[in-house]
Amino acid sequence: MSTIKNIYKENIDFAALALQDTAFAKALKSNGQLDFSNPESVQQLTKALLKRDFGLRISLPPDRLCPPVPNRLNYLLWIQGLLDTTSDNYADTCDLEREVLGLDIGTGASCIYPMLGCAQRPKWRFIGTDIDEKSMEFARKNVLQNQLQNRIKLLQTQKSDTLLPLDKIGFENIDFSMCNPPFYESKADMLTSAAIKQRPPFTACTGSESEMVTVGGEVVFVSRMITESLALKDRVRWYTSMLGKFSSVSVLIEQLREHKVDNYAVTEFVQGGKTKRWGIAWSFEDLRPRMELARNVNSIPKALLPFPSEYHISIESNDVSTVGQHVNTILSQLPLKWMWRPAISTGIGFSDKAIWSRASRRLHVKQETEERMDEDEDDPAFGFKIYVEGAIEPVVLNRVTVRWMKGHDSVIFESFCGMVKRKLDDMQD
Repeated sequence: MSTIKNIYKENIDFAALALQDTAFAKALKSNGQLDFSNPESVQQLTKALLKRDFGLRISLPPDRLCPPVPNRLNYLLWIQGLLDTTSDNYADTCDLEREVLGLDIGTGASCIYPMLGCAQRPKWRFIGTDIDEKSMEFARKNVLQNQLQNRIKLLQTQKSDTLLPLDKIGFENIDFSMCNPPFYESKADMLTSAAIKQRPPFTACTGSESEMVTVGGEVVFVSRMITESLALKDRVRWYTSMLGKFSSVSVLIEQLREHKVDNYAVTEFVQGGKTKRWGIAWSFEDLRPRMELARNVNSIPKALLPFPSEYHISIESNDVSTVGQHVNTILSQLPLKWMWRPAISTGIGFSDKAIWSRASRRLHVKQETEERMDEDEDDPAFGFKIYVEGAIEPVVLNRVTVRWMKGHDSVIFESFCGMVKRKLDDMQD
């Protein structure tokens, strides 16, 4: 797999999988269904999917978590999207040649995230950590039997160690961290959760206590990551974590906002209409992901979501190229860095400040402004992409989208979008 694609959007066809994997076929009931209350059956499903869809083979002990592949893939695809849409080349696409280094906190016996990541992206490497000796033993075995020892390094840590041990692992910078933290505050909390879901406790859940329970639950665990990230800052491009409780999402967003972290993303992972998990990510850099990756939780107050990074302008015109010419004319007259590609009706630009607010008084010094910007072009304060799409709606034949790609100041982005809209409206009058 080389692009962001969830191959498990539809329910898994057990009959088709059974024809391809005899061990899984033996795990099916006589009616062709899988007994999800049987840990051995669930293990066979995980093994069969990893083998068929990713060419991976794993060994799992009976007393450690057996990871559901679709759920784990959802999380990994989201991280891929965050990285793909915040790359230094501003391409917004998958680059298979991009070298990426990730940290999997609590990699578990399966070591599933590093192995899935390596199976999808040929230039990705991982460090996996875990405090559990038995889990590390099996993780090493899984890495070796898939011949990934040159791309996945494992480090056993202690409870007293930092969650993000960059200095200990010997890396100054990494591209992302990921974690599936223990959800529950106590064993009683875990049993209560199982009762609410109206299923027997521990159904198909073979996780050890260290995998399932931590003091304070996942909120305290991820809060530790936030605290550590405040010291590490941009040594990690994207800090991420999966969450098992919806109530945790708002609490952690509030923490990020209290620390003035403005570049963050939240999402929800839904699999088969039943299992739901959430994801949270934050960055101290100023490269901003696409909006569908950053604001993909509908059930929390909009005020807690990150600032919208896309603005749409409806244009009543039946000619994409004409609208594109208007956009290019508007931006070309401003003292900023701007490049328009008419073949794909897309342009990208950069500026140090909101120069458009006084552009009419400064056109005569445009040359001087550009010379000053040359000194700072490696790190402009504001970056954007504009693209024109045709036939969006029956009445609105074109839509101009302004995407915020770089920067921390949402006021500049709002001001820029307002300026573009006003000038496009003027051209239609």
